[in-house]
Amino acid sequence: MFFRKQGKLRKEYENKLLHSLEETKKDWISQQALEDLSIENSYEINYQSKIAEAKYFFFFREAKNRKVVIKR
Repeated sequence: MFFRKQGKLRKEYENKLLHSLEETKKDWISQQALEDLSIENSYEINYQSKIAEAKYFFFFREAKNRKVVIKR
């Protein structure tokens, strides 16, 4: 009885993790594009890009540690 709920919760949190991973990847790619398109080398843009990259790799490592498989 309890194990069914645990499996359901695991799937729910894995889906949330994958959604967060996809969103942060999109944000990171858009920050990189903004950095590439900017004429001036702004520290603020560089910081935002590094923060987005760190968030993406955090979620990526978490998904790898949990052995989450993306089914497409």
